[in-house]
Amino acid sequence: MYTYLHESFYTNMRNIIDSQPLSSILIALSGGQDSLCLVRLLQDFIKEYKCRLNISYIHIDHQWKKDSQKQVEHLINLLKIKNEKIYIYQIQHIVKSELEARNIRYQILIQHAANYKYTTIITGHTSTDKIETFLQQLMRGTTIDGATSLTHKRQLNKDTQIIRPLINYTRSDLAWFCRKFTLPVWSDISNYEYNINRNRLRNELLPYLNQYFLFNVEQQINYFLHISDIENEYIKQNAIKLYMISRHETNLALNYLLINKQHHALQARTLQIFIYHNFSQSLSQSFLNKIIYTIQKTSIKHYIIEWKNLRLKKYDNWLYIY
Repeated sequence: MYTYLHESFYTNMRNIIDSQPLSSILIALSGGQDSLCLVRLLQDFIKEYKCRLNISYIHIDHQWKKDSQKQVEHLINLLKIKNEKIYIYQIQHIVKSELEARNIRYQILIQHAANYKYTTIITGHTSTDKIETFLQQLMRGTTIDGATSLTHKRQLNKDTQIIRPLINYTRSDLAWFCRKFTLPVWSDISNYEYNINRNRLRNELLPYLNQYFLFNVEQQINYFLHISDIENEYIKQNAIKLYMISRHETNLALNYLLINKQHHALQARTLQIFIYHNFSQSLSQSFLNKIIYTIQKTSIKHYIIEWKNLRLKKYDNWLYIY
């Protein structure tokens, strides 16, 4: 049976495949309605277009729920019927922090993809997830890059990308889809535990804003995030260009005179790229401001800044790292 969700999903997947062939795909499953909708839509797409895709599934169990073992068995039985391969990771050290749990999930996904040569990770994130992530990041004092991190497509490293083909669907869209096709969604009681911040955002804050401030608040936030993502990508691309023309040909160094001519936003992004590209580490905002202050002061000719196990030295026209 064909639905309007099939139509938009098929268009998304065709655009993805046309722009970059997908050789091997790892589908991240939570067991909830979003991931089951993703499984159904993807299987319908493969059947409709007779695609030959190397697909496997992965589930990460944080053991937050008393019935987590039963949920794992449910997923295994569901995919066994369809003769699909699934990997199960069970976190032995139970963490309570949502942020820490998210970091653990992504570390496992990226490492598993690297170990088994998967080039693409697909998740079931929706526009509702994007709004909730934005609000959480906003309360933590995020940057525009962090606020728009949950995008349709993102390159995780040189070998692996993550794709979210449901990112423009709302949770209510997928709830309707589950009812339409009677998908065996596992009821997750942890979604109603209010010691988890995301649940308060989902069940209290967003309904409150929608009721008393703006009836289509999610739509408006999504529009803001869409515009912000476009502008953020523009700044990011210009920062990459600046990094390429200002870096030293042989040494780990940047020509800070070239960087000084640019806007503060480009200076900060270029320095972040410089450090991350060479050491896979992110600079704190306070240390980043210290570097920018140092390179802007023409009176400071020779200066050394120590950071972790590295030293940044301002010498002549260059900012060296050693």
